[in-house]
Amino acid sequence: MPIVPSPVDAVPIAYDVTGPADAAAAPRTLVLLHGSVLSRAIWRGLGYLEPLAAGHRVVRLDLRGHGRSGKPHDPRAYTQQVLAADVLAVLDRLGAQEPVGVIGYSLGARLALTLALEHPGRVARLVCLGGSAADQRGAVDSLFFPGTVDTLREEGMDAFCTRQGLGADAPGRTAQSTRTAFLRADPQAMAALFTATDATPGVAEERLSACEVPALWMTGERDVPRLAQSRHAAGLMPRGRFVPLPGRTHASTLSPARDVLDEVLPFLDGPWPGAPGAAQTSEISRPSSAER
Repeated sequence: MPIVPSPVDAVPIAYDVTGPADAAAAPRTLVLLHGSVLSRAIWRGLGYLEPLAAGHRVVRLDLRGHGRSGKPHDPRAYTQQVLAADVLAVLDRLGAQEPVGVIGYSLGARLALTLALEHPGRVARLVCLGGSAADQRGAVDSLFFPGTVDTLREEGMDAFCTRQGLGADAPGRTAQSTRTAFLRADPQAMAALFTATDATPGVAEERLSACEVPALWMTGERDVPRLAQSRHAAGLMPRGRFVPLPGRTHASTLSPARDVLDEVLPFLDGPWPGAPGAAQTSEISRPSSAER
């Protein structure tokens, strides 16, 4: 698997690239950014990778702290600016200087928004799934449970899972799959990430109003308070659009994939500024059924 060192602190960032066998069929690059305590594997596992890779060069990252990327334990290593620098380093390694599409879920949605705001010349399309532009103070305990960071630091991932009802005896395949994924995480890295997340300030309304990047926001109707936060952010963006996902919570934002893709795929159609005639091919592979 390719690795690029972060330009900020040399933390290794793991990524992979998937696209059509015919490189000329994928002139656009699409970046997928997962949520907290997950990894790039969710995009294949939940059925997003193959439909998106049919017409795009798809780049999936393991954000720092996750998957096969490095896992620093210092909260200062997880600011939005550091995470954005990691993404740009991967794109630079691939030679993707043209504007790209960015799809992010939860933490990845906030990072996608940061890229569009701070590096608008690098982003052609923005998709925020379960995202928020609001001040994140208290958001971690609201999303998980009170005392999330202390539990991770002092008791580890098993206690983190149990406190959410994802213990060893949790019923259902989805619950057990989520528990298995969460148990792979480094608890000290996750504590550092969540500490940084809790200190993430809100995005000023005037910044959202000045962002001309076309943006699609999608959030579950049962995802409180992100439903209102996403709708508000989309309404402020000149080229923003909001689509609610009926019956979905934050955890179920991405599944099933079809309803999301029915909105995302048409949104990605049409001309992109600066799109090249053909994608670079050195690291493109066919979609496969196995996840690394």
